[in-house]
Amino acid sequence: MTIASLPRLRALAICTVAVLAWGAGMISAQAQSIVVMVNGDPITDFDVEQRMKLDFLSTRKQSTRQEVINELIDDRVKIKEGKKFGVEPSAADIDQSFAGMGSRMRLNTEQLTKSLESQGVRPETLKARIKAEIVWTSLVRGRYKEKLIVGEKDVAAAVAAAGGDADQQGQAFEYKMQPVVLIVPKGSPQSTYEARHKDAESLRGRVQSCQDANSSFRSMQNAAIKEIVIKTSADIPPNLRKVLDETPIGHLTPPEVTKQGVEMVALCARSPTTVETPKKRQIREEMYTKKYEATSKAYLQEVRKAAMIEYR
Repeated sequence: MTIASLPRLRALAICTVAVLAWGAGMISAQAQSIVVMVNGDPITDFDVEQRMKLDFLSTRKQSTRQEVINELIDDRVKIKEGKKFGVEPSAADIDQSFAGMGSRMRLNTEQLTKSLESQGVRPETLKARIKAEIVWTSLVRGRYKEKLIVGEKDVAAAVAAAGGDADQQGQAFEYKMQPVVLIVPKGSPQSTYEARHKDAESLRGRVQSCQDANSSFRSMQNAAIKEIVIKTSADIPPNLRKVLDETPIGHLTPPEVTKQGVEMVALCARSPTTVETPKKRQIREEMYTKKYEATSKAYLQEVRKAAMIEYR
C-alpha cells in the first residue's frame, strides 16, 4: 500500500460512517410513525404523546387524541405563518418565556425542567408550544392592531350597561408608594425572620411620613428603601388596595415576609382619581380579550385552509 492511498481510505471511512449515521436516523424517524404532515413538516406519534402529557399537566383534563393532533397542526401553521411575515422568536426569547413560566410557579429553570421530566414531558415540548404562542400573539396583535382597539365610548357604554360604576368612582385613587425591606439572608432560621418582623413593627410606630421612612431605612444596616412607585386603584389587586386604603398617609403597611426579607410599603400620598376605576379596567380587558379571541380564531381558520395537511 502506498502512502498516497491513505487519504483515500480515510475519506472512504468517513463516508461509510456518514451513511451508517444517516441510515440510523432514517430508522429512528420510521420508528416514530408519522401521523400527519403539515406543509411538509411531520407530526409523529411521539409528538402527540408528549403534547397529551403536557396538556394533562396544564389542565388536569385528558384531551382526546384528535384534539391534541389539531393543537399540533395549529402550532405548525402558526409557525409557518410567522415565517411568512418574518416573525421568528430567538432561542433566548423562548428560554426567557420558559423561565418566566417557571418563576410564576415559584420554580427556577432547572426545577421546572426536572418537574416536567418527572412527568415524562421533555422541556422541548413546552418550549415548542411557547414558541407557537409567541409567534401567534405577535402576528394577531401586529396585523390586526386597529381592529383590536377598544374605544372609550364602548367601554363607557359597557360600564353603563353593567349598572355603572358610580359606587367605585369614590374608591378610585392614585397611590404614591415607596417600598422598603428589612433584608434577611437566604437560608436564615425562622428566629431571624421573627426578629426582623419585630423591628418592622417598631418602625411602623415611629415612621410618620415618607421623609421619616427615608431617614430610617437609608441609615439602617441590612435594609433598603426603593424608588417611589405611582399606581392607580385599577393597577393594584383588591387585597393590596384594601391594605393601602386602611393605612394612614405617611405610615407603613403591615410587614410581609418575602424572598428578600420583611417588606412594607410607605404610603406617601393617596389622591382620588377618575382616570380609571377597577371596574372600567376589568371591562376594558374583557372587551379586548373577546376581540382578540374572535380575531385569532378567524385568522387561524384562514391559515389552516391555505395549509397542506395530509393525514397518514
